[in-house]
Amino acid sequence: MNSQSGLILRTEKSVLFVIPWGRHWLIGTTDTDWDLDKQHPAVSSRDIDYLLEHVNGVLETPLTRDDVEGVYAGLRPLLSGDAADTSKLSREHLVGHPVPGLVVVAGGKYTTYRVMAKDAVDEAVRTLDGGAAAPSVTEDVPLVGADGYRALWNRRQSLAAEAGLHVVRIEHLLNRYGSLITEVLEILRADPSLSAPLAGADDYLEAEVVYATTHEGARHLDDVLTRRTRASIESWDRGLAAADRAARLMAGPLGWSEEQIRDEVEHYRKRVAAERDAQQQPDDQTADAARLGAPDILPLS
Repeated sequence: MNSQSGLILRTEKSVLFVIPWGRHWLIGTTDTDWDLDKQHPAVSSRDIDYLLEHVNGVLETPLTRDDVEGVYAGLRPLLSGDAADTSKLSREHLVGHPVPGLVVVAGGKYTTYRVMAKDAVDEAVRTLDGGAAAPSVTEDVPLVGADGYRALWNRRQSLAAEAGLHVVRIEHLLNRYGSLITEVLEILRADPSLSAPLAGADDYLEAEVVYATTHEGARHLDDVLTRRTRASIESWDRGLAAADRAARLMAGPLGWSEEQIRDEVEHYRKRVAAERDAQQQPDDQTADAARLGAPDILPLS
């Protein structure tokens, strides 16, 4: 797809997004009901076909299964309603106070999390002090990494020279961490060898794996390859080639033994195999069963 512009289309049951994502594209969503395993919702062959069919309706050069690098799924909590079709249920959130001392928030989306938090906290404070609390200022509080970002962006050439990196690498780090890039660069200053690209997922530096472990709370290999980075959906092999090196970079800060390194890599391999198997299945039930073939890794006692 040779374009820098995204698309938003309406299908018969969902909104279809075609969004530039670095050197890749994100295409979704299916927006279907899911009542199976909540921890690892699975993508079926039918889901992939649905997206390809609809996006190909507007593309000059059609996409095929061979163009799909990676796939992922997630769940959205929706407020219950009378509509049988999930696409017709409200995406809004609702704050409730069902019993004294308990405030709950239901529904909503990740993209409105600050509004959800504000409304929930405002309701809790209202009942505690009778409305005497000052108004929320969350709307004016920069996100983590936002404060100072623009000044650092203007300095990206000098940051690149100081770190011994290409300016494109600095831009990548700024777009991922914002002003927290200084913490990543501090890791590089302490160990310049970590400026090497992560083998098998070379959009990322080895320092980013270490940073995910020391600063972002990653405790397992799949945390790094699927969430802290996006190697699992941005690499043709779903991040398998990067697995061993990433695990060894994590091993130092986390104190892993060779046995733990092997267990983490083997678990990730099984996870990828289970996800690929699920994506060959015809429906949600068979895809869910295939995905559950790779259980979560448990920490060694």
